[in-house]
Amino acid sequence: MTAVMTTAPFAEYVVIGNPIAHSKSPDIHARFAAETAQDMRYARLLAPLDAFAATVQEFVAQGGRGANVTVPFKLEAYALAGTLTARAKAAGAVNTLKFDGNQILGDNTDGVGLVCDIVRNAGFDLAQKKILLLGAGGAARGVLLPLLEARPAQLTIANRTVAKAQELVEQFQPYGGAHCQLNACGFAEAQQQYDLVINATSASLQAQLPPLAASVFGPATLAYDMMYGRQPTVFMQFAAANGAQVRDGLGMLVEQAAESFFVWRGVRPHTDAVFAALRAQL
Repeated sequence: MTAVMTTAPFAEYVVIGNPIAHSKSPDIHARFAAETAQDMRYARLLAPLDAFAATVQEFVAQGGRGANVTVPFKLEAYALAGTLTARAKAAGAVNTLKFDGNQILGDNTDGVGLVCDIVRNAGFDLAQKKILLLGAGGAARGVLLPLLEARPAQLTIANRTVAKAQELVEQFQPYGGAHCQLNACGFAEAQQQYDLVINATSASLQAQLPPLAASVFGPATLAYDMMYGRQPTVFMQFAAANGAQVRDGLGMLVEQAAESFFVWRGVRPHTDAVFAALRAQL
């Protein structure tokens, strides 16, 4: 792998959010930088809730080269970017900004991170699979394009409000093409067994479970929760009790960070050691 060196002593990067003290991104990117011999620094940057754009502009004026964006600013980052990647446009949100002079590139690496963790790390081939995606909010929208690009046979979006799921089906139908059947339904209507069930709702944050039938899980099912923690989430516990294999979203966190690193530096870091270190810290 070829390192991309900068002329300045350090290239400056940040993760911007509110709150931000909990973010693991500085540790992740410090490890990536050490592995790939990049002269860069990465820090947390707390933005006032009413001053995201001003915070970014000040960081750029001080020589900042790029930023990750976390809650609640992903929509504002989308609006701020002058150029958007295809996956950012599809997601309708931005979690990665790259600054080049007066140009601001907006990208979204969440979906790529999810798919990479499932395919590469979990060894689960998405082609021709039946996928159930729980939720129709920003987390679901952010991963739909990369999921469809993996060419599953069927992707069903289940949500409490079916109309919101149907809106996503209509928006992403052109990306599914002839190879993938896109459907929308309520949680209770999802009854058949799926190969992959992804929890993109925020229920796990409240230790709650989407109202889901046990029949969606089977011994060959991978149940994936975008949330992560020291213990399995309620969703993971329910899925495992009904025979499924389970995985949390820590790998997605690491892989989306690696994709952001590649966007900024042109170098793709290895992720295994970083994932193991973060898992040990939980």
